[in-house]
Amino acid sequence: MRQAPLSVLFPRSQLRSVLFAPTKGGVVIATALAPTPGTEPGTGSSTGPRPGDLRLLLPAGAAWAVTAGVLGPGSGHGAALAMAAGAAAVLGLTLFVLGIRTSTGSTRGRSVAVTAGVVLLTAAAAAAATLLHTADLRRGPLPELARTGDPAPEVGVDLTVTGDPRVRVSRSGGSGAGQSLLTVEAVVDRVTVPDGRLRGEPGPRTVRTRTPVTVLVRGEDVAAWEPLLPSARLVAEVTVRPPGEGDHGSAALLIAHGEPRASAPPSLPQRIAGRLRAGLRSATDGLPPDERGLLPGLVVGDTSRLPDELREAFRDTDLAHLVAVSGANLAIVLGVLIGAPGRAGTAERRGLAALLGIPLRTTALVGAAVTLAFVTICRPEPSVLRAAGTGLIGLLALATGRPRRAVPALAGTALLLILLDPYLARSFGFLLSVLATAGLLVLGPRWADALRARGWPRHLAGAVGAAAAAQALCAPVTVLLSGHVSLVGIPCNLLAELAVAPATLLGFAVLIADPVSPALARILAEPAAVPTGWLAAVARHGAELPGGRLSWPGGWFGTVSLAVGTAALCWTVPLLLPGRSTGPRRWRSPRGWIRPVVTGALLLVLLTVLLRPPPLARIATGWPPPDWRLVMCDVGQGDMVVLPVPPEGGGPPDSAVVVDAGPDPREADRCLRDLGIDRVPLFLATHFHADHVEGLPGVLRGRRVGAVEGTAVDDPPGEAARVAAWVARAGVPLVRAAPGERRSAGPRVSWEVLWPEGEESSVVSGPNNASVVLRVAVAGGLRFALLGDLEPPAQEALLSRLRAAGKENEVDVLKVAHHGSAYQDWSLTEVLSPRLALISCGEGNPYGHPSPRTVDRLRALGATVLRTDRVGDIAVTGAGPGDLGASVHPRGERPGHGRSGARASRAAEPGVASAARGGHGPRAPPG
Repeated sequence: MRQAPLSVLFPRSQLRSVLFAPTKGGVVIATALAPTPGTEPGTGSSTGPRPGDLRLLLPAGAAWAVTAGVLGPGSGHGAALAMAAGAAAVLGLTLFVLGIRTSTGSTRGRSVAVTAGVVLLTAAAAAAATLLHTADLRRGPLPELARTGDPAPEVGVDLTVTGDPRVRVSRSGGSGAGQSLLTVEAVVDRVTVPDGRLRGEPGPRTVRTRTPVTVLVRGEDVAAWEPLLPSARLVAEVTVRPPGEGDHGSAALLIAHGEPRASAPPSLPQRIAGRLRAGLRSATDGLPPDERGLLPGLVVGDTSRLPDELREAFRDTDLAHLVAVSGANLAIVLGVLIGAPGRAGTAERRGLAALLGIPLRTTALVGAAVTLAFVTICRPEPSVLRAAGTGLIGLLALATGRPRRAVPALAGTALLLILLDPYLARSFGFLLSVLATAGLLVLGPRWADALRARGWPRHLAGAVGAAAAAQALCAPVTVLLSGHVSLVGIPCNLLAELAVAPATLLGFAVLIADPVSPALARILAEPAAVPTGWLAAVARHGAELPGGRLSWPGGWFGTVSLAVGTAALCWTVPLLLPGRSTGPRRWRSPRGWIRPVVTGALLLVLLTVLLRPPPLARIATGWPPPDWRLVMCDVGQGDMVVLPVPPEGGGPPDSAVVVDAGPDPREADRCLRDLGIDRVPLFLATHFHADHVEGLPGVLRGRRVGAVEGTAVDDPPGEAARVAAWVARAGVPLVRAAPGERRSAGPRVSWEVLWPEGEESSVVSGPNNASVVLRVAVAGGLRFALLGDLEPPAQEALLSRLRAAGKENEVDVLKVAHHGSAYQDWSLTEVLSPRLALISCGEGNPYGHPSPRTVDRLRALGATVLRTDRVGDIAVTGAGPGDLGASVHPRGERPGHGRSGARASRAAEPGVASAARGGHGPRAPPG
């Protein structure tokens, strides 16, 4: 059989850039087969949506707004909402009938009446559908037990799994090794309530119900729950608790005890889908880590093996769609079947269906089957549902010979999906998907035409116009979720476009081949790894560029300000792009220079605000203070200390020794960026608990790191292995701290390792007591003691060693051990006699850190106590012991954390450490 040329499957000038939004934030660009909206086949001019295309926007918007309101502020007012929906339905029907049957009056007036009637009827239908869908959240025994159970009741449940189990490791909450947690959505079909737990029911009772819940599984039981597939039925013993904050679709949180007992297997389609997903994972086992984790995510949304740092890189570069299946994947698959949709109903149609001579209606049926299979395999995520709905409407138009209009299809899809699943109205993933697609359909063609009119190549203009349009509409929403913007999002998306289609098609080939021949699937996975590796490289390198992740004010203020800024940018950019006009240009006149100059100045100011060069940031915020000697970063429930290395020629330091990195790479990177640090001669991990080392990728990101030093005890081993993997990937040597070790970074920063004794010490039992303890000396004679997470037995042994060596020296600043817990050896603290005590802990942490008893005891010893959970970042300042002070950088005064302040730090008076909330001043210096 003669092989068809590529132009048959992918006709020239029909490969378009289609943007979709992911499930969880970010802007999506992927290669898909689609015509320019409003373009007639064979023409090159795009007209955009016609006026008639916008008729469904008002009903869809009304349904969306009403549904979101009923699920949010309106929840709990069912009777009033039902009456309001009935009244709206009656009024809407009246207006609709009057507009249709009235022969008097203007055409415009009748049209307004019909439109208002349709909007009211749609709003009433949305309210009624939402009330019906949410009725199960308040019906049955589980909601009552969740509200009133104290202590939490234990019940037996028969449930049906409705979602995929999701496994994560809880690392950032504290200092433990991390616990495996699994959550899965389910519907409870029957509840067996023990004796006396229900009001008015004295004995045990079994109740049939249809209650949506979230099941939480912890520890060793995770392995038994992880293989479950949607539609499986099982029996379990659970504890009933209220649903988590923001979990609007669950009536209760069920904490499972023990393994589930299967009562019925999953349905056949779900078993087939599960087998295909497992086969794809198996076929990619031999690939490098990035490709092994990314290819299943790109094809079916399986991100269980995606490296954490790569996941962060995709988020930072607005490539998150690549790890969450979007509508672009479906568009690519359908494009292979039907070719370019703009020509699918003509004699010039392309694709496999045309090549095989399949009739149009049969092609539409096959396309619908492919769409349903795609949703089953890739799971009904919001963006997948949106794409499937739009695709099915297009296929219906293809089968019936009706004209295909993208904007009405999008509006109709959104309307139908919200009526069928009201929870989509409060899904940011669904909102982003609709916004990105709307940007493509409405703004993308116009912007592409404008670029082509200025001489841009056709395909480049289309890609840039589409990417910019989706970014413009989605960025105000994503900043509400993430508190950051990316200046490299559009370039990275354009580079990713080159590889998305090949990676997707080869990935689906692996998926299909594995059940037939696993060996063939493994062979196909090798070429699929090439474009997949390109995507990973684009994300990793893009995240390291300046502007890869820029903080932005969070909340609605950040959303509105970014929307206004985007609108201003759209207004000014055309002035900076040269046109092809041969006539006299307006800006050549003397007064015509004003607007371009103002535009350029505004763009310069915008870039300055976004990039925040350290010298300008210091002037604008006062952070860090000019004479800072140490900074304790506010990284949540964890530790991170930065010791600056002053440059020999003077000026602000750009190099620092970093001790620990906290639990969050983003916060670690943020702190160092705020300080202007781009070189780290040494990173020291006091021990390998997650709240001290999980932020290490943020320290390594975009910085030159000389070496990483850790304690001699690899405990917990899993976390120690993660650190070793990160260090090896960065090409940085990993060394071990030894007692008595002395090091320096330049002539004005030096330190000595006081602890641990070594790997064989009888005192070193557990990771906390293996913490590396440092005594640091900096310029001017200031002395710091950093105690890690040392506990009383090791503190006592450390004190004995100091006394034996005659090193019972006082220090000026103490990093209090173990986040200020109640377990301290106060003899050691009295010997160190600090004047300033720093405690790093997370606001509202579940461990009660710091202990009030510890804070009171430190103050009784004469120390000023500063806590990161109350004052944010803390900078120790001063030219010497007689000039000791501190400045703070509150969380609320940093970009991306709500409000912004005129001054983000407060300088301390000589001899006084300033605190945000009171405290005692330090003792006067000796002598």
